[in-house]
Amino acid sequence: MDMSRQQAEPLYLELANIMRAELGSYTAGDYLPPEVQLAARFEVNRHTIRRAIDELVREGSVLRRQGKGTQVLQRPFIYPMRADSAYTQSLSAQGVGVDATLLQRQECPASAEDAEHLQLDQYTPLIELHTLRKLDGHPVSLIRHRFCATRKELLASYRRGSLRQFLADRDLPLTRTLSLVGARLPSREEADLLMMPRHLPVLTVLTVSRDSSGNPVELSRSTSRSDRFQYQFIV
Repeated sequence: MDMSRQQAEPLYLELANIMRAELGSYTAGDYLPPEVQLAARFEVNRHTIRRAIDELVREGSVLRRQGKGTQVLQRPFIYPMRADSAYTQSLSAQGVGVDATLLQRQECPASAEDAEHLQLDQYTPLIELHTLRKLDGHPVSLIRHRFCATRKELLASYRRGSLRQFLADRDLPLTRTLSLVGARLPSREEADLLMMPRHLPVLTVLTVSRDSSGNPVELSRSTSRSDRFQYQFIV
């Protein structure tokens, strides 16, 4: 393959871009061809190939396994976030198996932040549903959904599945009006539930959803594995 040395970026980055684009033809768990074969294919030395692979390792696309080679990792699931998008429906449409399970149901007083977003008085009783989302059988996200406790009866029968769809089926369709995205390290409990190391960052999203009249109904805080989940913002 003719690789021009007059490119605007270093050759190893150009190779990394090509190899990254080709990862879609692999299945998670597959191994890349040996470095010597890749070097011969691209007509470069092994040092250049190694630097290109280093880029893919750094971004979490592949993993070097001693004595075995370079293994392709599972690609992150992409959630297209729009005002009307729903977690389960959006990912199911991509052919992803989505399972949402209720972990805990509890009552708690509204914090100052809760009260501000839900337009309630501080310490107003809230009902909180704590759910675990699995994608293709792997735990990916934890979500704490908070509602005014006046919705307790409405939510009483929820056990699993899309909470957004559950509410829509009960004449309470919601629209996302605010999303604040951040990142941090997981707590021990979060790391255990998500089956992840504690040194790996999680993505956090605070979301406010409103009813058809514009009234705030739900405040949710999600925590997702950064190596398994990505948000795509669509405007």
